[in-house]
Amino acid sequence: MTDDVAPVPVEVPESLDFWSFIELANRRLSTEYGSTHELATQVLLTLNRASNVVTYDLESSIHRPRGLSWSAFRLMFVTWLAGPVESKTAAKLTGMSRAAVSNLTKTLVSGGLMERSPDERDGRSVQLSLTEKGRSEIGEIYREQNEREHAWASVLTEPEQRILVMLLDKLITNRSQFDVRGRN
Repeated sequence: MTDDVAPVPVEVPESLDFWSFIELANRRLSTEYGSTHELATQVLLTLNRASNVVTYDLESSIHRPRGLSWSAFRLMFVTWLAGPVESKTAAKLTGMSRAAVSNLTKTLVSGGLMERSPDERDGRSVQLSLTEKGRSEIGEIYREQNEREHAWASVLTEPEQRILVMLLDKLITNRSQFDVRGRN
């Protein structure tokens, strides 16, 4: 679309929901902006929406009532299963920045859930580990979250769940075919 061409008026439904917005977006993107990849837009909008809905549900129903965030759970979960773990490795495994891990670690240390200690091999690095209280807490949280995960996933059959995992893995694994920006 050029600056001298007015957009084509499009009738917008009185009340948009997510799916009617997707239809509207695809219609407008193809007619007004010359988009030729509406399905790709729909795939990624839907993927992002699904991730946000599930994450919000888990955080609001499980983590916030315990005074934690989704990020705190992710860091504790990684440390629980892979720890003691170097701070930069925790950042990589959680998908967070090193600065975010550092800031979150301070909060978890002050809450008695995590410990920081100098790496014996490299004094500049820090090892993260859970305290006994942190291990107990993450065990309880995980059991509760896993039940909620099961409730979410159970709308799909087991073969559908495996296919979804396979497709998401394919999407993520093949990102090297173009210049992807972001954390590992």
